[in-house]
Amino acid sequence: MPSSTTFRTRSGRLIPAIIVAMLLASCASQAPQTPTESVQDAGTGSADYYLKQAQQSSDDNKANWQLLAIRALLRESRVPEAASQLANLPQQSLNASQLREQQLLGAELLVAQKNYQAASSALGKIDVEGLSNDQKSRYYQALITASQGHASLPLIRAYIAQEPLLQGKAHQNNIDATWLSLTQLSTQDVNGVVINANENVLQGWLDLLNQWQTNKQDPALLKAGIQDWQKRYPYNPAAKTLPTALNNVVNFKPGSTEKIALLLPLSGPAQVYGNAIEQGFNAAVNGQANPPAPSQPAQPAATPAPAAAPATDPNAAVSTSSPDVTAAQGTPTAAPAVPAPAAIPAPAAAVVSPPNTNVQVKVYDTSSQPLPALLAQAKQDGATLVVGPLLKDQVTSLNSSQTTLNVLALNQPENAPNSPNICYFALSPEDEARDAARHIFAQHKQTPLLMVPGGDFGDRIAQAFADEWQKQGGQTVLKQTIGSYADLKQQVSRGGGLRLSGTPVTLASSTPAPSEGVTIGGITIPSPPTDAQVTAGSSDTSGSVDAIYIVASQDQLTLIKPMIDLSINTRVKPSLYASSRSYQAGAGPDYRLEMEGMQFSDIPLLAGSNPGLMQQATSKFNNDYSLVRLYAMGVDAFNLANHFTQIRQSPGFQLSGTTGNLSANSNCVIHRQLPWLQYRQGTLVPVS
Repeated sequence: MPSSTTFRTRSGRLIPAIIVAMLLASCASQAPQTPTESVQDAGTGSADYYLKQAQQSSDDNKANWQLLAIRALLRESRVPEAASQLANLPQQSLNASQLREQQLLGAELLVAQKNYQAASSALGKIDVEGLSNDQKSRYYQALITASQGHASLPLIRAYIAQEPLLQGKAHQNNIDATWLSLTQLSTQDVNGVVINANENVLQGWLDLLNQWQTNKQDPALLKAGIQDWQKRYPYNPAAKTLPTALNNVVNFKPGSTEKIALLLPLSGPAQVYGNAIEQGFNAAVNGQANPPAPSQPAQPAATPAPAAAPATDPNAAVSTSSPDVTAAQGTPTAAPAVPAPAAIPAPAAAVVSPPNTNVQVKVYDTSSQPLPALLAQAKQDGATLVVGPLLKDQVTSLNSSQTTLNVLALNQPENAPNSPNICYFALSPEDEARDAARHIFAQHKQTPLLMVPGGDFGDRIAQAFADEWQKQGGQTVLKQTIGSYADLKQQVSRGGGLRLSGTPVTLASSTPAPSEGVTIGGITIPSPPTDAQVTAGSSDTSGSVDAIYIVASQDQLTLIKPMIDLSINTRVKPSLYASSRSYQAGAGPDYRLEMEGMQFSDIPLLAGSNPGLMQQATSKFNNDYSLVRLYAMGVDAFNLANHFTQIRQSPGFQLSGTTGNLSANSNCVIHRQLPWLQYRQGTLVPVS
């Protein structure tokens, strides 16, 4: 056995060796590591980890760590830090692989900064063939994001190229997005597609689109068409994984509409609106609102003076065109006849419900009980579908009611949530403004001026128009508020005109852009201008306004139109457009001549699509067009209810209604495409 002295001696010799080994291990752990992943790989680490490694590196690994850090910073939405790191990359020491990653990161940074035009330009300079699969997936995603959702053939090609690089939920999202973009292409775009010899996948997608467009109004035919298409294109990615919208078609089961609960205000201030909708709904149930035969000509309708509008809360009304509640009261007097416009043909793809003789309708007064109690009562009574409520506050509370019944609400909240059993149908002024933006943009106008009432109502109209204008590819939209009839009359008496200028409408989706550009490889790419810069350059745009959209009553328009004419001293005049708010009964020949050239939109019923029903409705409501519109809404509410499941599950399904050509978005908010009319030599003609 060794002595204690020997033990101590050996221990004394061992302790320093252990300490040295621990110090060496500590130093090794703090030394910069070689990246275990190349810049061409996925790069799933955190930005802080990559930045720390880059800070500790002084060799060839530093650039790799920096590139990985920039990608992680963008993924973590730390955009300013990513821009700083990208600008500080050592340009001279990058190899070919690192240069390709730098180019891709530069484009991704521009996308993150919402500088989409510059991003598209940068992406166009990248050699895609030299990228890895991970880099290609990012490249195509950057292209897709830079397109801002504008459906186009290049966008669809980007989706198709990205699809083989994705798995799981991302793959299904790609399939769904490809299909959505296809369905948003215009007929002109589809007909103009030139398919390359090697684009078999694109050819298959276009054939699927043709099946959908041909059969979308008949679920049985569409289901058979999809199944036949899958047999003809077994290797197309959509044949293996159908778009969610088409998968719903294949598994479509029509819902029951035999017992409908109609929820309307039948007492209180909004009773008059509820009664008008109920009468239209019942007319459709009884088959009294069928469209005329195609050969039936439009007939002029006598138009007595409108009845005074009921003095109720204007926010409770769904119609966007109600006369001012402050209109003069008095005994109606005879008014000159207004020639009806030429009949508006229904779109060929749309359908109208036949009368359902088996339906049972029970009406519930929403002014008598809270909404949850009414929904519970309707369910207990055996209702299979609910139509209503009408008032916005009740519609807003629908989601909190947690009803399991299918509901077609007759209004919509500010932000309609996507609920699987709820659709929203309203005569929304915002929806009409969006339709106007599409119509005016289609006429190749560039700088529209909106003349809208002051306050929240006008702000909402302007916002909806401007947002849709941007989606169509337009730029600045100007807004000018107009005063009351009395204010305008005073302005006319002073001999004044109207300035054709306004304040740019701030887009709801706009965000402040970075103030500095990005320098990559010695080239500085400027950041997009801020809202303030756009406004500063647009303070006086009277010379560039080429379209004026006016949201005003008929009385206001009689003053605004001459004032605009007085303000224009050039040969080229801006085109004038008006909302349905200005189209009311009682306008004589002098008014129609005064409005020469003015275009306006209104529901098909008032635009001449069904003269017999129009005559019936106007006589029923003493030619109060605001109530006629609500009557038409009741007619369409029944037709929508009759096809509720198709609308909810089959995107693209359309109805040719009395309030417009009806379709639904992904949240099942019903949109209306309106016909446009024009005053021409004292008559009304459809805008071609």
